[in-house]
Amino acid sequence: MIRREGRRMLVSGPVTLANVGRVLEEGRQHLGEGVRTVDLGEVTEMDSSLLAALLVWLREAKGRSRELVFANLPEGLQTIARLYGVEALLPGAGHR
Repeated sequence: MIRREGRRMLVSGPVTLANVGRVLEEGRQHLGEGVRTVDLGEVTEMDSSLLAALLVWLREAKGRSRELVFANLPEGLQTIARLYGVEALLPGAGHR
């Protein structure tokens, strides 16, 4: 699900309501250890719960006065973020 390369966390596979709790907690651990970039280029399936997880991670990073950026957001996630009006909250949101 999540592997780490230095300060980059790569999320892979599906991230849906069925497993987002586990992904969220695993990501929190990596963020606590200094991750600064979340790369979503290997996500194979997603729903709006992925957006919720990103916003939680972002809030927690800001609470620790740390910067967090996102890379390779899936098109579907960008669409959901636009529909919810939160696209601007996703710093460094790179396209696939």
